[in-house]
Parts: sequence; structure tokens; C-alpha cells
Amino acid sequence: MSLSVIRYEHAGRPRWGALFGNRIADLTAEFTTTGELLQGGLPGLRALSPENATVPLDAVRLLSPITTNQQFVCQGVNYASHARESGLDPDRIPFNILFSKASSCLCGARDDMVRPAHVRLLDYEVELGLVLARDIGGPVEVKPNALHEVLAGVTIVNDVSARDVQLPQGQFYKGKSYRTFGPVGPVLLLLDAAEWRRWPELRLRLSVNGQERQNALAGEMLHPPHRTLTELSGLQDLRAGDLIATGTPAGCAVRAPGKLAMFAMRHFLSEGTKWRLFIKKGMSNPRYLRPGNEMRATIRTDDGALDLGEQVNRIAAA
Repeated sequence: MSLSVIRYEHAGRPRWGALFGNRIADLTAEFTTTGELLQGGLPGLRALSPENATVPLDAVRLLSPITTNQQFVCQGVNYASHARESGLDPDRIPFNILFSKASSCLCGARDDMVRPAHVRLLDYEVELGLVLARDIGGPVEVKPNALHEVLAGVTIVNDVSARDVQLPQGQFYKGKSYRTFGPVGPVLLLLDAAEWRRWPELRLRLSVNGQERQNALAGEMLHPPHRTLTELSGLQDLRAGDLIATGTPAGCAVRAPGKLAMFAMRHFLSEGTKWRLFIKKGMSNPRYLRPGNEMRATIRTDDGALDLGEQVNRIAAA
């Protein structure tokens, strides 16, 4: 049965616990990292019950359930709808696009998201986050029905992106790694084997100032979790507690120009001119995030059986 694990600050100290409704059952044992918690704290978490929940949720500061020592790996263009709005043909993307974000960008589900002074085209991307249950030090083949053998749970990720850095400079890492560009949580939802089979039913939603921008099912992914985990295991070491953000569906602020404009930019404009025009046009796009905007993101099944909670992050000026 799923369990909502929460990391929070209370009386000036980071704590772990289980969330039951609007109250937290504190885990008395202390664990410094997400990996340590998953390797040594699960029996204690599973022993907690609503009767132990004495800490009001609104009395604490929510922290990211993924600690900054963990790896933050991401998939790009992993939904056909987002590929199309980016001017790409999903049938012509044969590869799983992988990159990373700096773990120092992690922040809590209620923290302000700070827009750096030089960033003008700030975008959002709600994503399903997968959290490793154990270390993987070599190639493994993960079967579709065996996700529970390598994954502990899921969480909400917002892959915030400075498009005027990412795209003109061709740098995913740089454009997506500024501090606070990775709201995660509020919970790490631990799943059992049967619940893992329902991951395609998880619905991702994101709104800005009450206007819905993104709404799609996780099952629309081009490269599902078992294939991504298999590929990553052949590429790099993974550790318990590491985070994999699985891409975003359509609805982002960034849009590819029309085919005629794309042809003109490709054949008649210099790189510098092309990107100056991109930024100029983007600055008139009201969908990009501005200080004072409020983002809300949720991921849950339509029947509510699996619910990852809600992120609420306001945009602040640096």
C-alpha cells in the first residue's frame, strides 16, 4: 500500500515522517540523505500510523524529499505532444534524450522559485519523478512488471527552464540548473508492486495563476521507465535515492515558430540574429513566468487512489 513520505523542517531541524491527511507522523530516527532513508528507514516509516500523526502540516516548512547529494537525471522530449509543440516529429526521435540538472537546484514544494535577473524567458515543465530504491552498479535489464525491484516511489518534479539560456547556448544543464529551478515534492510516494503497474494512469497537471497549462497521462511517454532504467544502468552508476525526471507533456510556454519561419531562420539568418529574434518574440509571450506568478502542479490517478500531493510555487525576482 502506498505511503506518503515527507521531509520537512520543524524547530529548525530537518525531519522525515509519513503524511496522513494534514498531519505528520514523525520518524524519530534521523537519516541525512534520501538514500540512507530508503536503505535503512523503511521499516520505521511503515510502522507509523495516523495515530502517530501529531505535527500539523501547516506548522512546518516542506523540504525536497530528494536531498542534494543525490543525482538528478532527466529525460528530454519524452512525450509526443511536447515534441510536436517544439517543432519536432516524434517518429523521428529514435533516441532517449538524457541530461542532468545540478542537485543544488532542488527546492521544496512551497518554496519561492527565483528568476535570475538576466533570465527573461522562464518556463515550467511538470514531470513524474522516479526515485531509486537501491544502488545499481552495472547493466541490468528492467522488466515492465519489475519496477518495484529497482524503484522506491514517485514524486512531482517541475523542470524549470531558462529558455533564453538553454536554447541559444545549446546548454540544457546550464539553462535548467539555477538554484530553485527544481521544485520536488511535497511527498515521495512509496509504491508496492501492484501500484507500480498503475504508473501510466498518473495524470500530470500544471496551472499558472489558476489557468491550466498542462494535462496529460504519464502513459503517453515515448520511453517508459523500464527502458530508461535499463539504458541508464548500462551508462552510469545509480544510487538509492537518485531522481529521474521523465519528461513533460505539451503546454509549455516555449513554442516552435511555423514552418515558413523555421525555413527562413535556417537558410537566411545568422545564428546570432535568429536567437535575438527568438528572445524578442518570446518577451511578448504572456505564458512565460514572471515575478508574482503562482504555479500549481499535481500528479494523481483519476480515481485518487495514488496522489502525489500538490506543489505551489511563486515566482520571485532575484
